[in-house]
Amino acid sequence: MYQFFVEPSQIQDKKIVIAGSDFNHIKNVLRLKIGEEIAVKNGVDGKEYRCGIEAFAQDQVICSLRFVREEGVELPSKIYLFQGLPKADKMEFIVQKAVELGAFEVIPLAVKRCVVKLDEKKAQAKVNRWQSIAEAAAKQCKRGIIPAVKPPMTMREAAAYAERMDVKLLPYELAEGMSRTKKIIEGIAPGQSVAVFIGPEGGFEESEVETALAAGIEPVTLGKRILRTETAGLAVLSWLMYHLED
Repeated sequence: MYQFFVEPSQIQDKKIVIAGSDFNHIKNVLRLKIGEEIAVKNGVDGKEYRCGIEAFAQDQVICSLRFVREEGVELPSKIYLFQGLPKADKMEFIVQKAVELGAFEVIPLAVKRCVVKLDEKKAQAKVNRWQSIAEAAAKQCKRGIIPAVKPPMTMREAAAYAERMDVKLLPYELAEGMSRTKKIIEGIAPGQSVAVFIGPEGGFEESEVETALAAGIEPVTLGKRILRTETAGLAVLSWLMYHLED
């Protein structure tokens, strides 16, 4: 079944209005017909609104609500992936897979060893692109929300942003003790927010690790092998999904 996101204001009583690019996608690409059932979510409450296509108006699909599924598909904890900016188009892959694995937000990290350097104009264009990828991934895997992709942050800005989060992890090649990592992961309770900090290809500089430690971010190991930047965050998200999923 096809799923679409709308603004909460587009869901009114028993009617749901779909507009914008989704109108063209529904009518001219998917060629859905009147009476066919689709799923609609508002990206806020996590509910799934099942509705039938009632009519095609000018630039709008008018749907009638059939029923609402209350049970959510979201993880019981909000997971924030702080990802060091990688080379080429790896960030697009990371955003897509992070959304599939349940991340609540993706925050690009503009740290010292990043090869990619973005000025304000380029950064905004990239964020817009990444956000569109997050939305497409959320639709594909039937998320209840569209995870936000934030503007790039420095390590200090990111540490401050993560201050309110319950558990903060920094996979670090010099950290030791997989048993300790397992204990930390297993100790995360449903409902606790989790921040995961992943360095770029060259890793974090020592001063950035010191900034993280001073902010209460826990260094952990991911095992005896060194993982690529596009693998490390997804490995942690997979662990967290396995541990937290109902």
